[in-house]
Amino acid sequence: MIDKFTTVYAGHIDMPDRGKDATPANERRFSQEELRGVFGKLERVTQAMDRLGYHSMWMAEHHFQHEGYEVLPNSLMAAVHLCHITEQIKIGCGFNIAPMWHPLRLAEDYAQADLMTKGRTIFGVGRGYHSREVETFGMPMLDQDANRELFEEQVEVLFKAFHEESFSHKGKYYNLPAEVPYRGYELKEISVVPRPVNQPVECWQPVVSAKPRGLDFMHKYGMKGFIGGGAATLEAGPIRAYQEAGQRAGKDLRLGEGINIGLHMMLGETKEEAIRNITPMFEEHAKMFGPLGFLPGLTDEQLATIAERGDWYAKGVPTVEAYTEMGAWFAGTSEELIGLLKGFEEQFPGLEYVNLSMPMCTPESMMIEQYTKIAEEVMPHFGGGEHVKAGKAAAE
Repeated sequence: MIDKFTTVYAGHIDMPDRGKDATPANERRFSQEELRGVFGKLERVTQAMDRLGYHSMWMAEHHFQHEGYEVLPNSLMAAVHLCHITEQIKIGCGFNIAPMWHPLRLAEDYAQADLMTKGRTIFGVGRGYHSREVETFGMPMLDQDANRELFEEQVEVLFKAFHEESFSHKGKYYNLPAEVPYRGYELKEISVVPRPVNQPVECWQPVVSAKPRGLDFMHKYGMKGFIGGGAATLEAGPIRAYQEAGQRAGKDLRLGEGINIGLHMMLGETKEEAIRNITPMFEEHAKMFGPLGFLPGLTDEQLATIAERGDWYAKGVPTVEAYTEMGAWFAGTSEELIGLLKGFEEQFPGLEYVNLSMPMCTPESMMIEQYTKIAEEVMPHFGGGEHVKAGKAAAE
């Protein structure tokens, strides 16, 4: 039963122009004042969602983006601040990119955030997908085998640090602790101080390829799965694969249990209005994420087309309508969204979480308007959790 409504805000600015006829992604560069504006936007959007009864606001760790798309480099620092200016909403790290951290430092920082936010910070890890970020921090990304090998060892260290009073680790990338004399004895084990208050640590990871190796690794450490961009609406494949991996790990999971399904979406009084409003944001999203492989089915020629201004659709670039028909995006009325989510509940009886996010570069005022509309017109039709009840009260 869906009773936890969430969203992702990766830190996009309110851009002065949007869409296929606007500035190409690689030509965008904004002032420091404009880039800093995302932090006030983050505060105001999160406070609105808190009042409306949402379960959690998720952020994304990204670096060096002078283009203005994703301008939040540290989710843990932001989570501590946001929890101090809100009442109940949880703040999710979607995701801390482990290859850009030392795992012990990441473990310490999360433990402190868990303590200072009284358990309202949700931990998450990912491998990364921006070569400019991961490789600049001196870690592999273009070499995917090395990236995964590093990530898996880092997660092993993280979970030892979270859950063991003291530990040691010997691996390819890390030998912990350093074997040095310390205050009259030889150092053999180390303790993370503080450790997280809430044990075991709830941890989320994105599900992208849904291959058995990755899913088995997630279940080894009890990780939950974030399926973004509506991937799970195309077919039950990733969700069923997650359930089957759980069964291999000895877990009896209902289909959809431990999963958060994500949709980029827009509500309107009519479907036509929603399509009209979402189109320029979809086009901006395509300029950013198409070259990174997050718009399925694009040819090399189409990718070259979306890197430039002009009439993309005359050259065969799929429209947002095509992606809504695939189930990867949503644009329509509140009633249509309710119907879609009720269908999710029937198809995935263990599903509790749904992530409804505004596409790249949606203005702040429209984001708050959309989240309010969801809370007032959609959330009351689902679940019985405390966050949904709060949303109903806010709507009244």
